[in-house]
Amino acid sequence: MRRVAVTGIGLVTPIGNDLESTWSALLAGKNGAGPITQFDTTHFATKFGCEVKGWEADAPKYFDKRELKHIDRFLQFGIAAAAQAMTDSGLGAKVPAGQEDRWGCYLGAGLGGVKTIESTFLAQAEKGPRHGFSPYFVTDIIINEAPGMVCIRTGATGPNFSHVSACATGAHSIGEAMRAIRHGYVDGMIAGGCEATISILGVGGFNAMRAMSTRNDAPEKASRPFDKDRDGFVIGEGAGVLVLEELETAKKRGARIYAELVGYGANSDAHHVAAPAPEHRGAQACFVQTLKDARMDPSAIGYINAHGTSTDLNDKNETFAVKKVFGDHARKLAMSSTKSMTGHTLGAAGGIEAGITALAIARGVLPPTTNYETPDPDCDLDYVPNQAREVRVDAAMSNSFGFGGTNAALIMTRYKGD
Repeated sequence: MRRVAVTGIGLVTPIGNDLESTWSALLAGKNGAGPITQFDTTHFATKFGCEVKGWEADAPKYFDKRELKHIDRFLQFGIAAAAQAMTDSGLGAKVPAGQEDRWGCYLGAGLGGVKTIESTFLAQAEKGPRHGFSPYFVTDIIINEAPGMVCIRTGATGPNFSHVSACATGAHSIGEAMRAIRHGYVDGMIAGGCEATISILGVGGFNAMRAMSTRNDAPEKASRPFDKDRDGFVIGEGAGVLVLEELETAKKRGARIYAELVGYGANSDAHHVAAPAPEHRGAQACFVQTLKDARMDPSAIGYINAHGTSTDLNDKNETFAVKKVFGDHARKLAMSSTKSMTGHTLGAAGGIEAGITALAIARGVLPPTTNYETPDPDCDLDYVPNQAREVRVDAAMSNSFGFGGTNAALIMTRYKGD
């Protein structure tokens, strides 16, 4: 199989609108939660979230005024993160000339243009159907416009579509992109996830499920993965996109290599529309599959970027699954949830966290799990509590799980040259 390198990372998150600001905030333990500003939360049980800050000032770096009048927020985040990743890779705005058909984009989201759906429904209710609809309505709500617009901008004419798997979307996109490169369909891929559902429908729906924290008096303390006093997840928004390249192709052009992507697993719980299978049996099988794909023993993994949502069911079941698959080594590896700072960015989470995992390997620092104050007897591993940790790891795994019982995991390793 051909080897796959991570050569570019783009991040738009609630704690930073690019890679370096996000990374600095993670290591400082900065929290992205605060009162929701995008709609009136008076009658909502949850009144806070992890919003992307200052986007109105940064968006013109990527879009002209005409585009900003209609392009949905989730598309803006995804396109911007892809542009960042391309620049970070050293390729610039376009894929290599003459190789356009050897490059593609897999960029997904969980819910897509929810904000445009809301605003359009309200507009047509007020103005009537003749005046309430924009000609851009359809293209602003469908998820595959994210990779479509990225391909238009970069010139990539290879595969272009979206994986949609709730909170595992970004990880599935990256894993499937790796497979496309491995098997020779392409030489490079732009892959990840984006999301912007801090909205009436998004917050209202998750509140109705009683899945979200209602710690309105202290939003910055609300996302507390693996902590005994967690009371639900904190909704976030943003995007995470990676540039992946066939290793020899990347080496020939002198690319900087953050890490090698060596393992990918994907499976189904076949259990429940929203809850994980007991003991996270699906996740267990996914971890085993990912390790097998990477041809690695569990003892080789030094760090796990956990799904770690700050919900009762996920955190204790993810911990159980890690202990079951990794055995005694589970007590030796480090595992943290960066959702403690970014909140749960849903379809963007897998992309953001894959980028963070690659940075942790390349820079020798593990981001912490913040707000870890009261240990939960069911969550008893090393969660890198509250402080970043300087430690060199040669292999790391990033976990992502989604509604519908969908699971994904990625394994990356330090690139040591040949």
